[in-house]
Amino acid sequence: MNTDPVADMLARIRNALLAHHESVEIPHSKLKTKIAEILKQEGYISDFSVQAERPAQLRVQLKYGEGRQPAIIGLRRTSRPGRRVYVRHKHIPSVLNGMGISIISTSHGVVTDRDARKQSLGGEILCEVW
Repeated sequence: MNTDPVADMLARIRNALLAHHESVEIPHSKLKTKIAEILKQEGYISDFSVQAERPAQLRVQLKYGEGRQPAIIGLRRTSRPGRRVYVRHKHIPSVLNGMGISIISTSHGVVTDRDARKQSLGGEILCEVW
């Protein structure tokens, strides 16, 4: 059993990118699926799918640029089980002056930092991607 499944997801993606794998399999959950959906919308991964066999797996297709440079340069888990980080919409930090994104869990679902600012939503900062 894993105590921090989001950190495990980010570590698996980071390790797969460093090893130049085409895809990575992650144990499935609704939160991880929503994070993968946001990463796809923002252009950090090429695609994702849920494998139906038991236990369910989330397969993430990684994205690379010219010279096999990964689309994701860095991933950071911000809020952890031992130290939760909550912010109001006015105090949401920008990642690399807007070059990256924060993924925030709000009362209206999991959204990016830009969407949270537009909708005036605060919440828990799950992770940062750049």
